[in-house]
Amino acid sequence: MKAITIYPKTKKQFDALKILFEEMDIFFKDVPIKKDASPYNREFVEKIKKGEKAAKQGKGLKLDMTNLWK
Repeated sequence: MKAITIYPKTKKQFDALKILFEEMDIFFKDVPIKKDASPYNREFVEKIKKGEKAAKQGKGLKLDMTNLWK
């Protein structure tokens, strides 16, 4: 069995889905969404930020896009 995640945009949509799932005897879990939650893994985000910081400091490797595949 697979699961799906649904993100209703309004309370009206949420209430309609809740009624539908209850009527169809579909299990669902009402979980609050954190406003500051990121869909990305925290460690991944830290690596990206570290790389951006290093690039601003002039560290890293610059590639000439015209010669990239030669």
